[in-house]
This record gives sequence, C-alpha cells and structure tokens, in this order.
Amino acid sequence: MKKNDPIFGDLEYNYSWSKDTTILFFGRETDITLMIDGEEDGEFDEEQYVAYQALMKSWEQLHESILEPILNYYRQKRHELGYDIAQNENYPLVETSDQILEMIALDGIVVPYGDIREGRDIGILFNCTWDQENGLGLRLLNEEVVDVGYQDIVI
Repeated sequence: MKKNDPIFGDLEYNYSWSKDTTILFFGRETDITLMIDGEEDGEFDEEQYVAYQALMKSWEQLHESILEPILNYYRQKRHELGYDIAQNENYPLVETSDQILEMIALDGIVVPYGDIREGRDIGILFNCTWDQENGLGLRLLNEEVVDVGYQDIVI
C-alpha cells in the first residue's frame, strides 16, 4: 500500500510506513530510510508531524550535539567489555568526535507514535563498526539526545 503524505512524502506500508530518502549528514549526501509508526489507514498523529518538522528544521545544528553522546557511549561500552585493557580490533581507542564519525553511518530516522512520550520524540539509527549486529540508536526528545544504545531502543 502506498500513500503520498503532505509532510512525509511518498510512503509505502509494510507494518509501518517508510520511504528511502537522502539527507545531508556532515556534508555528505546519505541514503537513509525514514520510518513512521502508523496504522494501515495512513493517519498520523499531529505530534509525529511536529517532531519530524522540528528535526528537519534543526538537523544541521543537531549534528554537532549527537557525536559527543555517541563517543561517550562508545567509551563506556569499550570499558564494560574490557577493551580499554585488552586489545580488540573492533574497539580501538577513540579520542575525538571526528574519529567516532568515521565509525558510524547514518541508517535511518524513526518517527514513533506521538502519544508515547511527552515532547517531540525521534529515533536515529546508525550502523557502526564496533557492533554490526546491534548497531547504534539515539533517541531524541525535543531535539536533544536523551538515550544512546543498541538500535532497538529506537524501534
């Protein structure tokens, strides 16, 4: 089933609504999947529109604020796994956000149902070099990072 939404654009339904699109991420055009939680009827919550539009409006400024939490998450994982002591090629020492940027690839944006959390709720999915199975997920609330973890924190 397909739908042309005035805000999200041309969408396809397969248990959730989605489309492949391109977005600038740190100056590079990146192919991603935009996923919007919704029923088959294609009716979305007003909060979903508001959250997505706020994200797109602040996308450029948002870039800078997401790398530090990702770097902190990576350092924590590396420490928990003991790779700050024992060497592991998947978990090299990373000291700067530029280095962490080389280890992640933007994969998708998730717009969850609008009534789950208070505020503008968005999920961002990344592939990452250190955990290809679980990936990396960021949850944004009102365009600020509130959670970093595996991709399933977003889905």
